[in-house]
Amino acid sequence: MFDELKKIIKRINGSENPSAASKQAPIRSIASVAAQPSEQFPKFVTVSRQIVAVTNQKGGCAKTTTAINLAACLAEKGYKVLLVDLDPQAHASLGLGIDKDNIDRTVYDVLINNVELNEIILRTQVERLDIAPSNSLLSGAQLELASILGRESVLRIAIRKLLLRKDYDFIFFDCNPSLNLVTINALVAAEAILIPLQTHYYSLEGMKELFSTIEIVRERLNPDLHILGILATLYDTRTKISAKMLEQIRDYFKDKVFNTVIRNNVKLCEAPIYKKPIHIYDRNCAGTQDYFSLTEEIVAKTQRCEVRIESGKIA
Repeated sequence: MFDELKKIIKRINGSENPSAASKQAPIRSIASVAAQPSEQFPKFVTVSRQIVAVTNQKGGCAKTTTAINLAACLAEKGYKVLLVDLDPQAHASLGLGIDKDNIDRTVYDVLINNVELNEIILRTQVERLDIAPSNSLLSGAQLELASILGRESVLRIAIRKLLLRKDYDFIFFDCNPSLNLVTINALVAAEAILIPLQTHYYSLEGMKELFSTIEIVRERLNPDLHILGILATLYDTRTKISAKMLEQIRDYFKDKVFNTVIRNNVKLCEAPIYKKPIHIYDRNCAGTQDYFSLTEEIVAKTQRCEVRIESGKIA
């Protein structure tokens, strides 16, 4: 199994070469361009931003925990962050104090009803962290998207329109634990993928299908998609099997594995009950230390991305 995964990940990353435009173009804020409607739009605008899909088809791997706390820690560091909740269970929304049953519009309306993403964004208790909330209506989006023209790119178009109005340093998609059309939308809209991986055998079993899906998306829909990193989560420092699994993961995925490991920590389980990110709930716990460490790695890996604008239209 590991050998097959290794071959797939090599193919996925084999053609990653930054374009000449992204190396040479000066960094400008896309928000400043949008603020001057009378001025001719430049053909290309290069911004320093990272759009990341946090995904794994297996549930229980700390995917939402990672999306919430990574986004919150980056905001704490001074970055402007948007978290897009793409799970009908809306755990990311709940974890940041949003009442999913008392919101007028959600990501569902963006995907299905052509509502602007800017119109559903809410502020959170964390300064500089916004959220595009979700609720149970999103569970029906899978079937409804199937009949929409360009169904795989609905979210991508919504994100590009948003970036003409608001400037974010990081945008994270908290994907649902399945490889459906909503998740495909996230992979098409994203530039990078962050894969939380529990250091258990069963977590590895679904990796082959996930990497195969990423490869297909790269070939057909989003050639710029790359793996930002694999994050070992729920690591039990007391057991030899966790240490052995982590060793195997690092051996096969090499530098794709983050140095940071998210350790088992009861505070990470308690924080969602109080609807707080871990660094607000308990500043000194192991969970806070781990996610701030991951934040530093993410910042170091942030790459330039290019947004193409032609005559005021998003390409």
